[in-house]
Amino acid sequence: MIQARCGSSRLPNKVLKEICGKTLLQHMIERVQKSKIIDEVVVVTSIEKNNLPIIKLCSELGVRVGVGSEEDVLDRYYQTAKLLRPEYVIRLTADCPCFDAGLLDEALYQLNDGTDYMGMLSQSFADGLDIQIISFKALEKSWKEANHSFEREHVTQYAIRHPEIFKLQDFVSPIGYFGDHRWTVDEPEDFMLVEHIYNYFINERKNDNFTYKDIIEYLDNHPDIKMLNSQFNRDEGLAKSIREDRIVSIPSSI
Repeated sequence: MIQARCGSSRLPNKVLKEICGKTLLQHMIERVQKSKIIDEVVVVTSIEKNNLPIIKLCSELGVRVGVGSEEDVLDRYYQTAKLLRPEYVIRLTADCPCFDAGLLDEALYQLNDGTDYMGMLSQSFADGLDIQIISFKALEKSWKEANHSFEREHVTQYAIRHPEIFKLQDFVSPIGYFGDHRWTVDEPEDFMLVEHIYNYFINERKNDNFTYKDIIEYLDNHPDIKMLNSQFNRDEGLAKSIREDRIVSIPSSI
């Protein structure tokens, strides 16, 4: 499930910004669809009318859309997943157009029996390669019990912060630490960096199947581009949500 909305405060309508003739959301969808293991790609957005272009784009691409609460993203995920009742839900965000489906497949191969949540807990990967795999049972339990606003906004935080309840599994970079890279798109400088990456691989190299290793090599050879967004901290959105945290009511299970 790819989380997408148009109401970003730092870079409005970022998922509909275009690079190489396609929106960031379309690039993300197509890169996720390269996975050899997943059953389906679904986009989850909110009921706000400014997200109608997202629904229209997904309709044109033949991708199903789940629509729900703007602020309670956990409820949005659960209500969509409840219709499909999958064994696992993979949470992704549309502002990560450098996503690598090969990494997703590797994570799924490593997923242990009984794992409730698997993610990049040690943050050894670039910011923007995020993969969060949560069992439907753990998602449902989180939906029923999470009562902090940041846990409702950031879908997997309740599971991550309760290792006494859930069995957690870390997905560690197979090539060593490169967590100092930032490939997510939250700021204008982030978009500039990703635009450089896409222009190089798609326009110059004619390669639309570039991997995370290709990106590392490119940025190692172009340190000035890597530094474009180096002033920003990882997980700033989560940190802001935690600072503004409040106790909220839990949706009825009926």
